[in-house]
Formats: sequence, structure tokens, C-alpha cells
Amino acid sequence: MSKITIDGVVYVPENEKPKNENGEIYSVVRTRSAGVFAGYVKERNGQEVILTEATRLWSWSGAFTLSQISIDGVQDPDNCKFALTVEEILLLEAIEIIPCTEKARKSITDVKKHEYKS
Repeated sequence: MSKITIDGVVYVPENEKPKNENGEIYSVVRTRSAGVFAGYVKERNGQEVILTEATRLWSWSGAFTLSQISIDGVQDPDNCKFALTVEEILLLEAIEIIPCTEKARKSITDVKKHEYKS
């Protein structure tokens, strides 16, 4: 991955596939019945996928398809509903794994996370 450091901040081109320190690629994963998630693909075995730093994308706005989200991210973050990020999750019946650009990763992770408060 190409990157440049300016004043101690590391920048990567927005079309690069972002990886964490373990080399895991940030992706959007659609499952058959558990919904859509974004996170780093740690492991895949058939339709089982382990994601780290995973967020459930409950609803989104500002992107027509998951393909567009994986490239451009969301354009209307205030109208997205993303769950709190979990350290790791095992997803069963993954039917689609789409690697994201850095621009998309940043857009997804910047969306305010929703949680129930009593």
C-alpha cells in the first residue's frame, strides 16, 4: 500500500484497499440472514467469515448499493444507522464480500454509532 506521512499523519490514496496491522482487508460482508457488516476479514472458511473491528450496517443513506458503499462510502451519514463496533464476530452464511477503498472505510467508520439508552 502506498502512503505518505505529513506532520506525523499517515495518508493513503483513497482508492487503496485498507488493511490493518495484521494485513486483513477492510470489507463489506452481506450475510443470508444476519444482515450487512463492515470490518477486517480475518478468516474465511466457505461461507463462514470472521471479521474484526466489525460494525453492523443496519440501514444506510447516500449510496444505492453495497458495491457503491465499498467504493465511495456513504454520502448521507446523518441518515445511516450503524451499530456499535465489536472486536470480533463470526458470520455464518456470508454470500458477498466486497473489499473497500480507504475512502469508503473512513466514511463507514466515521458514521455515528447507534445504541439503545434507557
